[in-house]
Amino acid sequence: NIAYPATGCQKLLKIDDEKILSVFYDKRIGQEVPADRLGDEWKGYILKISGGNDLQGFCMMQGVLTNTRVRLLFADGMPNYKMRRAGVRKRKSDTGCIVDSQLSVLALVIMKKGEAEIPGLTDNTQPRRLGPKRVGKIRKLFNLSKEDDVRQYVVHRPLPEKDG
Repeated sequence: NIAYPATGCQKLLKIDDEKILSVFYDKRIGQEVPADRLGDEWKGYILKISGGNDLQGFCMMQGVLTNTRVRLLFADGMPNYKMRRAGVRKRKSDTGCIVDSQLSVLALVIMKKGEAEIPGLTDNTQPRRLGPKRVGKIRKLFNLSKEDDVRQYVVHRPLPEKDG
């Protein structure tokens, strides 16, 4: 999965060639990798590794410095864990943050755009479905002053028409 936050688009690429994927091996979550090996249209692009899943569906976890699966004791506030009852800790499996050949999905984000446009990713834009809710964040998005009426700039979700 490759996402481009500037346009809001994402694209799924299926790559089976180990030679192309080897540029990502032994890199960690958060590292930036040049995307020149993916093809000629990717020349100049820089991708950041943001996560992934292994072959059995266990997600990668930042800070676990291994490429294998580990069992960790999760508590409230830790990533990849939602506490169901107060004070309960749970031992769960997660994959480390180092990329290797055992991953089935790798999540990437475009950090620097290259010369060529990539169809379906950088050539069109998706509109933001929801806008900010807080007054300060609406003012920041639309560059408003304190005297402007913020209520006219609220982004509403389009509701479907009712039948009856």
